[in-house]
Amino acid sequence: MKILSRLFFGLLLGCGIATALTACGGSDDPDDGGGSGGGGNLTVSKPTVSSITFSTAVVSATATGSGITSRGVCYSTSANPTINDTKVTANSSNMTVTLAGLTANTTYHVRAYAQNMNGVVYSADVTFTTEQDSSSDLDSWKAPTYADDYRNISQWSQRSKWNLANVHDPSVVLADDGYYYMYQTDASYGNAHTSGGHFHARRSADLVNWEYLGGTMQNAPSWVKTKLNEIRADQGLDPINDPQLGYWAPCVRKVRSGLYRMYYCIVVDNYIKSGKPNTAANFDNSWTERAFIGMMETTDPGSNKWEDKGFVICSSSDKGKDGWKRASLDNWEAYFYFNAIDPTFVITPEGQHWLIYGSWHSGFAAVQLNPETGKTITELGKPWATSAAGLANNGYGKRIWSRGNSRWQGSEAPEIVYHDGYYYLFMAYDGLDVPYNTRIARSKTIDGNYTGNETVLTHPYKFEGSQGWVGIAHCAVFDDGKGNWFYASQQRFPTTAGGNAPNAVMMGGVRSIQWLSSGWPVVMPERYAAVPQVAITADEIAGTWEHIDLGYKYGEMKTSSTMTFAADGTITEGPWKGAKWTFNASTNTLTANGVELKVQRECDWEANPRKHTLVYAGINGAKSYWGKKK
Repeated sequence: MKILSRLFFGLLLGCGIATALTACGGSDDPDDGGGSGGGGNLTVSKPTVSSITFSTAVVSATATGSGITSRGVCYSTSANPTINDTKVTANSSNMTVTLAGLTANTTYHVRAYAQNMNGVVYSADVTFTTEQDSSSDLDSWKAPTYADDYRNISQWSQRSKWNLANVHDPSVVLADDGYYYMYQTDASYGNAHTSGGHFHARRSADLVNWEYLGGTMQNAPSWVKTKLNEIRADQGLDPINDPQLGYWAPCVRKVRSGLYRMYYCIVVDNYIKSGKPNTAANFDNSWTERAFIGMMETTDPGSNKWEDKGFVICSSSDKGKDGWKRASLDNWEAYFYFNAIDPTFVITPEGQHWLIYGSWHSGFAAVQLNPETGKTITELGKPWATSAAGLANNGYGKRIWSRGNSRWQGSEAPEIVYHDGYYYLFMAYDGLDVPYNTRIARSKTIDGNYTGNETVLTHPYKFEGSQGWVGIAHCAVFDDGKGNWFYASQQRFPTTAGGNAPNAVMMGGVRSIQWLSSGWPVVMPERYAAVPQVAITADEIAGTWEHIDLGYKYGEMKTSSTMTFAADGTITEGPWKGAKWTFNASTNTLTANGVELKVQRECDWEANPRKHTLVYAGINGAKSYWGKKK
């Protein structure tokens, strides 16, 4: 049943910044966008269109110049719309507006505009097509049926049934062939993965059903041992003939059509002084050896064949080449300043390539890369100095984030994406077994100061009818090229879930990301299941919900409480009892108790059988809120 009549034209002001393209005011050339009047010094950027549904779309653009009396977006089913067609006005030079009440499966033309006393200036004409009306699809949607507890199929011989079983530290990339490819740390229940190599891969066409592909690296690259022992020789240390290696946290990105790069970590787990394997019995009053980041390339992820390109960077110390002594196993004043683990690879809108890396020791480092080689743009010096500034001079990067000043801090797994004028830094806090949680900060520049409230985006939690989930962090953040964003991570059973080693169950969780009017992202509470996004009405908001306050509690699961939204716009039960609520159907925004919450349809994974429902997520200061309608 169509419900377009319930929708209205809305306006959502944000801080979206489109790629600048100056429109020529007064031109009748369709490539310029046409327009009437000169407009003087007005400039209008080419708009970008995202979050397209069957009846809505989000348009972002910028308009600058003096004396602007009106600005916004105009659209039509005919080319080069003007302000005499349908328009949505804005009050900010950085415009993000929502077009609502659109017709399904229809191509629209859209132009941004700005007007002053000299006339109107238009942007170039951009087209987009709305989706098919999915109202009837909601009734025919089928929930995923695979079990979260995969222990009975955890063996290597059962890998074709894994789907998102055995996911740890995922990285996801959308490839030219239309598949999403996921890569991960070497980890699995019962270490079943060791039969198939390293940095295992899987792929999906819909982010719900995943095909397991196996390892991308069969044997350790020879350069690791060679480079390790070159460094040890410079330190006056004996070579390690059989280093103990761990394979961690790959990051995969599409560089351009036909070229993909994987930055991966190999950790050497031997003591620096003696070279013996890291065991308590072998402790020799030294720290363990360094980690290395290498790089592989492929032209076709579907082949699962990657060519190793060798060394990129390694762990580095501000304590000189011989400051590796450790008084005891209880001493946490780490030798390494930058720990070469957990890379994220970013290509800026200007085309610069950057590697951000770091884990636990002293925070995260940013180092610029050569786009052609994928290696550091500055030749690396010795991986030691007597200060952080010395390390930066040696090419090992600038520190961009630190959780306090400790040499051993519970922060790792930086993941940076660019969205509407900001670089957003997602990071993991605390130990990965139970307390793991995701925090967020942002910066205007890739290597700038990342600021924010360290807001908790994910946290151990429990909805009714479930054992709950813990260890939810070390995420991949990616989009589908159509304005839809996603968060993927591991999630573990709590230790109380029963059976053998429940906390070693690592199920992959893909969740949708929505962006608030403030620009900050929220992660939706329930996992993505391709539920048709039929328009939501205020009538559907009314009712009983499970509400979770994700305020930080170390190692504790946050449980849900009942919240009731009455049809008259009041909240009659729950933590926000006595407050008001309103719903903006054009932006799927629920404002309750003064908190902005994004609402969408998702799968109720705790229901038996699973079904679709409504969920919300929002931010207030350093905490997030999650909700699910009963």
